[in-house]
Amino acid sequence: MCGVRFLVQDNFIAKIENWPNFPNSPLCVKAYALRDLRHHPERLLYPIKRTQSKESRNPGWARISWDEAYEIIVSKLKEIRDKYGPESVVFYVGNPKEPRAAVQRLCYTFGSPNYATESSVCRKAAELAELLTYGFQTLGNPPRAQTRLCVIWGSNPAWSAPYMMVRMLKAKKRGVKFIVIDPRITPTSEKLANLHLRVRPASDGALALAMINVLFRDEIYDVNFAEKWIFGLKELKEYAEAFSPEKVEKITWVPAKIIEEAAYLIAENAPVTFWLSPQTTIHCRNGVQNHRAILSLIALTGCIDVPGGIIIPAHPPLYSWDSGDPEFCRRTDILPKIRDKRLDLQFFPVWARYLSEVQINMLPEYVRSGKVKAILMWGGNTMMWPQTREYQEAIKSLEFAVAVDYFYRPWTHDFVDIVLPAATCLERRAPFAFLRGRVYGRRVLKPPGECQEDWQIAFDIGVRLGYASEFWNGNIDEGLNFILKKIGLSLNDLEKSLESGVEIPSQEVYRKYEIGMLRADGKPGFPTPSGKIEVYSTVLRDYGFDPLPAFRMPLQPTKEYPLILTTGCRVPFYAHSRWREIPNLRRFMPHPVANISPRDAAERGIKSGDNVIVSSPWGSIKVKANVTSMMLEGVVDVLHGWAEANVNELIPREWDPISGFPPFKEGICEVKKPSEY
Repeated sequence: MCGVRFLVQDNFIAKIENWPNFPNSPLCVKAYALRDLRHHPERLLYPIKRTQSKESRNPGWARISWDEAYEIIVSKLKEIRDKYGPESVVFYVGNPKEPRAAVQRLCYTFGSPNYATESSVCRKAAELAELLTYGFQTLGNPPRAQTRLCVIWGSNPAWSAPYMMVRMLKAKKRGVKFIVIDPRITPTSEKLANLHLRVRPASDGALALAMINVLFRDEIYDVNFAEKWIFGLKELKEYAEAFSPEKVEKITWVPAKIIEEAAYLIAENAPVTFWLSPQTTIHCRNGVQNHRAILSLIALTGCIDVPGGIIIPAHPPLYSWDSGDPEFCRRTDILPKIRDKRLDLQFFPVWARYLSEVQINMLPEYVRSGKVKAILMWGGNTMMWPQTREYQEAIKSLEFAVAVDYFYRPWTHDFVDIVLPAATCLERRAPFAFLRGRVYGRRVLKPPGECQEDWQIAFDIGVRLGYASEFWNGNIDEGLNFILKKIGLSLNDLEKSLESGVEIPSQEVYRKYEIGMLRADGKPGFPTPSGKIEVYSTVLRDYGFDPLPAFRMPLQPTKEYPLILTTGCRVPFYAHSRWREIPNLRRFMPHPVANISPRDAAERGIKSGDNVIVSSPWGSIKVKANVTSMMLEGVVDVLHGWAEANVNELIPREWDPISGFPPFKEGICEVKKPSEY
């Protein structure tokens, strides 16, 4: 979340700059490209509908009015609801995430429990691991004044969060030590790392367990905290005994002496904090347990909710993209009555117990079983899924599908019935932002053409379905004020303090678990069934899973596919599949590339710029080679989101049994020149 100030002349953006005093600063290159996005000549400016059969290669798109679009959408939704039940309709939000609260409200008000988001392949498996282990969400936090050591695990903030990198560089100057765990050499590891662990992708759980082994073996963990506040301490110790640094070196490729050194740095430099990736440790078939192993390591430091350690917010955010205000989003008066009609209950029951959104990775199965008949997608992108063609066919076979987007994207929209034009972040009023105890409003531009902001589209559909009062007669300002009034604010208050935001007073209280501030019953402890941090999860045990953070060996290379394939690592100028439409950004990476180490490239006679084929047991793509010493030998990295080279066609539809996440960081592949095939 970044703060952008834009200067306008005749409704044209003349300049983009940092929002003064906004916490997340400075801006990245993508923010400066917002002008190009807003004024892009290929933006979708009006609603369009299909006039040809979905079997036709040409959809025959025709321009229609908003009234006609809404009439068709509402008529089809009512028809499908009456015939199959409201649960047969999926309401989905991809990127951007900002429509989530409004679409979630629309979904539940309509009577469907099947609200889904792109977090089914992004962050939510980490959140699930956190809830199972700690009972609250956390990806850690950056160093504070008291921090002595920060462990950055699987993240490269220099590219993914420059504003955070600035804070970490300042911490480095004042003496904070850093451990960076990443297979690649990155600007983050180069600028910050006192110790860099180049771990084999998808083996993070084993690495964490080896450090846990050292902490227990040498009794250098926080014994007092662990014995009082960790459930399953004895079981974890016994399990970790099998993960000696020497054994784990063979699994993770991290030398045993480096594992030992990292464990001692963590033990001897309290208070320590961690900055965890929302994705890299969980994009494998053992993602939840791998992430739980890391969380268990953190717990043994005792640096939970202490100055300089992992901080638990004093109160949940008033609004977030992920969930938002429960009364507004989740319709607590409706959801409990329809929850048993969730699509994912039989496939991923632990996920369904903890997370409001449905695990949507099984969409082809849901459709083939006849349980899904329609989908409404805000920012949907079929390329986000492994074996993309299966999802395209699933959407194509639905009785009705609608997409909302900035551009017409054939790989997704060729399979839907209606596409609606969306406003960009510079053109939408909703939602407001909640960041570091302050609430920020927006001042926006008039959208071009007939573009509408996402919240307005959701509200308008709700009103036309007959839920006028539930959607404030289509007035999104009133919907936002409904949320803000809980803290005695209104949009007018945010407008008066546009640059500084409005502070929500709160007192910094540490060790909240000791004084009953974390549990709903007001008792001391953590919000887990045992009241403690559960390295031994009673919930996983009850659902038939290993209650300990058990490690599972990742896919192993073969003679035909001797390299490890990892996908989705961030670059500075794209975010997933977004921004490739912008020429000023596209020039930095005009073609899809495979990053490969000099040794692996030399063994295959490959040079930078060569055309190569990356193949796996599940598919192949053509890309350019980029030979770079940043890559760990034996590992190939391909950025996702290229329509002309969709790397997710190389990823199998094999799931973490707890979260349903695919193995984006666990593939196997080979890279060769086309002439060799």
